Amino acid sequence: MTHPNSSHDDDLAIITTRARAQTDISHIYEFLGCRTSDAWLKLAKDNLPLLLQDHANCEKKAAGTAMNLIFRYEFHRELQERLAQLVREEMLHYEQVLSLMKDRGIEWHYLPAGRYAKGLLKHKRTHEPAAMVDVLIIGAFIEARSCERFSALADVIDDEKLARYYKYLLKSESRHYEDYLNLARSITDESIDERVAFFRDVERELIDSPDDQLRFHSGVPSDELMAQSQANA
Repeated sequence: MTHPNSSHDDDLAIITTRARAQTDISHIYEFLGCRTSDAWLKLAKDNLPLLLQDHANCEKKAAGTAMNLIFRYEFHRELQERLAQLVREEMLHYEQVLSLMKDRGIEWHYLPAGRYAKGLLKHKRTHEPAAMVDVLIIGAFIEARSCERFSALADVIDDEKLARYYKYLLKSESRHYEDYLNLARSITDESIDERVAFFRDVERELIDSPDDQLRFHSGVPSDELMAQSQANA
């Protein structure tokens, strides 16, 4: 993404009406343990208002998490600089998603969080710097999964402007996951490979197992959820 101060590239009308160069996310597929299921994509396609609401929540939470890390780890200069940029970008995305919701007549409403982030964070170690390393690795997986799903959704949804917006987000989201990994490596002398592999398995289980809620990072829709969606159609 161009720096947030660039009004040209941050203009939502321009973003959603012009073609953008394809972003190569093959490294995202290699990093993640699985791809999004067709069942999730089908349900998400049929429930875009709910998905946009949760997307907005995710952007806001990402900014909040980065801000909390800035205050908690004030001794780390590189982390401060990288996360300050990330906060700006995530809040810009939050504003943009709110605007997309408004344009589509989608009312803001409270939406409880799904199981995904909690399912990752419950495995976070409690001593430092291990706790910080784990939080940054978890952040990398959340950003990578977001990127994978933006790309998958852009190929199937009927909303052309929203599809273009999701493609626009690929560049920044793919960079965010790399930033988190680089920060994790920078705060420890030990290899983080074992923890990355551990959280890859945890994340894959959350994405591949049945889920009773539809959220941006939810798992395969359960039979009950699919039946409920069909009844409400």
